[in-house]
Amino acid sequence: MPTSTDLLRHAGLRVTRPRLTVLEALRTHPHVDVAELLRLTREDSAPVSVQGVYDVLTALSEGGVLRRIQPASSPARFELELGDNHHHAVCRSCHLVVDVPCSTGLAPCLETSAVTEQGFTAEEAEVIYWGLCPDCQS
Repeated sequence: MPTSTDLLRHAGLRVTRPRLTVLEALRTHPHVDVAELLRLTREDSAPVSVQGVYDVLTALSEGGVLRRIQPASSPARFELELGDNHHHAVCRSCHLVVDVPCSTGLAPCLETSAVTEQGFTAEEAEVIYWGLCPDCQS
């Protein structure tokens, strides 16, 4: 996996302490929302302000470094965009989000003829599986 510095440089973004702090938090805690990300960055030796976290998330999302996911009735969550074409499973009880490999392996993962008939080019499909995680099943 590329370093945080490499991810920023590859995206054409400046390497800054707030960006590195957010990226490191997301490496160890994928699928976190802004509130949790703010808490995690405040544990760092150089905490990031609330506005700083939002600014970093915007820049990194627009730069293709982060992927924003927002399951229904949930706050937006963020993860590193690694181009691995995966989807997510969400627990209806505890709201745990986990990665699920794509069953087809190729983007956009779903039959796109209905989309292409409308003149669109499908690049990605967002699939979210809903259910109960192992802990909530017990």
